[in-house]
Amino acid sequence: MSIRKTGPLVEPFLDEASETWSYVVYDRPGGSAAIIDPVLDFDVPSGRTGTANAQRLVDYVRAQQLSLDWILETHAHADHLSAAPFIREQLGGRVGVGEHIRDVQKIFCDVFNLEREFLVDGSQFDHLFADGDSFTLGDLQGRVIYSPGHTPADMAWLIGDALFVGDTLFMPDVGSARCDFPGGDATQLYRSVRHLLELPEDTRMFMCHDYPPQGRDRHCCETTVGEQKRSNIHMRAGISEAEFVAMRQQRDATLEVPRLILPSIQVNIRAGQMPPAEDNGTVYLKIPVDKL
Repeated sequence: MSIRKTGPLVEPFLDEASETWSYVVYDRPGGSAAIIDPVLDFDVPSGRTGTANAQRLVDYVRAQQLSLDWILETHAHADHLSAAPFIREQLGGRVGVGEHIRDVQKIFCDVFNLEREFLVDGSQFDHLFADGDSFTLGDLQGRVIYSPGHTPADMAWLIGDALFVGDTLFMPDVGSARCDFPGGDATQLYRSVRHLLELPEDTRMFMCHDYPPQGRDRHCCETTVGEQKRSNIHMRAGISEAEFVAMRQQRDATLEVPRLILPSIQVNIRAGQMPPAEDNGTVYLKIPVDKL
């Protein structure tokens, strides 16, 4: 059942394989909608893609008779492939991301030695948002908040009283996102989070991921700004920037590389499109050896 208080209706969808939350956000049944962070199924051993998860979003939008205005990415994800092209083909809408996606493209164009024709200007997306930009979703007002640190391109989407933070923060009992990807910065993340936590305490906050700790037996997707300020194990009130940066750097040094980082990044910097097919008609994803 859709989640609602005073702002938009929010319908969450969990991809259990990547523990990713995607959302349909809308003003009213029969009204206008956005989809945030849709997931394309990807089987690593076979290299096969699927659309079962994305189809659930499509079916919901159609069942509610919604007009899809936007497909919004919080950043170029390193743990799943975006289903934005499939969603747009089925429902229309424009694919939006933060303008600093160009910085991420420049970094990974070199990592993957991408084709000469690949442009690092963000033109693969329908719209690039800047910090402070506004947009409408039917009767709702949206605002874009630049929140770098996890990557250089993270954006949080504030729609009515609902804030979609991507990988910037997790549930209070999980903490914060890693900052050791190329272009990541723990100091930036601390300052980004503190900026987000200046919003009213009753602002609803929706996660892109949840990794339930021991003692919690289900995935969760929603908390509030106030609860994060009181209880987040990494970022609650009173934790200094120096303490956070030291913790984050120490913790990040112990984390494994995400299972899907290599296929996902080279697809997601293309707005979810696959690389061009080679002369035999087959699409290939690269695995750079000893690069990351």
